[in-house]
Amino acid sequence: MPTDIVMPQMGESIFEGTITKWLKKPGDKVQRDEPLFEISTDKVDAEIPAPASGILQDIKVVEGNTVQVNTVVGTIAGDGEAAAPPTPAKSSPVQAPPAKAETKPATAVVPVERQTTPEPAREEEDDHARSSPLVRKIAREHNINLSQVSGTGMSGRITKQDIMAFLEKPETDRSETTAAPGVSARVSAPAASLAASSPRPGTATPAAIPGDMVPMTQMRKIIAQRMIESRRTSAHVHCMFEVDITRIVQLRNKTKAGFEQRHGARLTFMPFFVRAVIIALQQFPIVNASIEGENIRYHRHVNVGIAVALDWGLIVPVLKNADELNFLGLQRGISDLGERSRSKKLKPEEVEGSTFTVTNPGQFGAVFGLPIINQPNSAILGVGGITKAPLVVTDNDGNDSIAIRSVVHLTLGYDHRLIDGAVADQFMAFVKKTLESWSEEVG
Repeated sequence: MPTDIVMPQMGESIFEGTITKWLKKPGDKVQRDEPLFEISTDKVDAEIPAPASGILQDIKVVEGNTVQVNTVVGTIAGDGEAAAPPTPAKSSPVQAPPAKAETKPATAVVPVERQTTPEPAREEEDDHARSSPLVRKIAREHNINLSQVSGTGMSGRITKQDIMAFLEKPETDRSETTAAPGVSARVSAPAASLAASSPRPGTATPAAIPGDMVPMTQMRKIIAQRMIESRRTSAHVHCMFEVDITRIVQLRNKTKAGFEQRHGARLTFMPFFVRAVIIALQQFPIVNASIEGENIRYHRHVNVGIAVALDWGLIVPVLKNADELNFLGLQRGISDLGERSRSKKLKPEEVEGSTFTVTNPGQFGAVFGLPIINQPNSAILGVGGITKAPLVVTDNDGNDSIAIRSVVHLTLGYDHRLIDGAVADQFMAFVKKTLESWSEEVG
């Protein structure tokens, strides 16, 4: 019996998902637990493993389509069934024209008296059957007749890659791909190459033509919605502190080779900032709190959200109970979350439950940033770039001198409904002191 491939339930509050990429095509061999397709939900982007070993028999939901959880999106034939070719009838309910079209062969000759009358309704029906809502939306926005687009999907179905490849062509070349109405278009080798290299849903690719308009990815829609909601919810205020982290830079340079050799993990600057934040949050628990209605929720643990920039958007995985981890545990946890964010291996529960967020715009060269609060947190720390600068340094005897020091600018974005300016400044002063006088062993 073939094994159904279903849209998984990626968390209790998730009811649908969008298939962004199939990693296999019909007829390919698959192994159980091997990545089979990618999905995007309002929580995470994830790779979904194959539920069984065998041959991918058919794909029922093409890339770019959104379906409810537990919807069958494809089937896998067992090894004993692999010799049987995929049955087109199994995918026809999703991809074929309505039943009345099945009674008419694709090669039937249209009577002469009807050739003089246009049939826009039938052409629209055919286009509807061999394309997704996303493809039809792109076609409408660019005034494209889908009968001109060759489909590389099953039964000549037009995918998002097909129409994006079509749009990349000069207008003078587009007519070459025109297919006769009612005949399944077959893509030429050059067009297939374009389709294979065209933008995938969920990837950050600049518009091919200046002034072009493309639909937002699911992740971008969610980011936009949450940023606006946060601005409308919290009374955003920011304060910035300049911090001399020369001691930490020297310590890291001295110990990073041995640290990696002993623990098999790179020593980065992020755990230093996260550790200093954890210590400060324990001294100022209001910064780790959140508003619930007209009440204040003081959280028992520090769950640190670590903002991770992806090629296709932004995600904030959460390091749970970070206050219980030592320095090595913080470094390993941060690295693990970052790697699995980029490889789409996060689980929905790993992007929920943060009580405080740290973001690092400095990795791209920013001196500082003014980050938006990650709801329902009440504060977020922005870490700027580490630079060398001349500073006035006072020794133990009170003598001043000018020295080249490693400096970072830290910005705290906080919700003024809950956190007063004096408390925010005291919190940041504590973080600054912890970093400048760092004495903790790094392992």
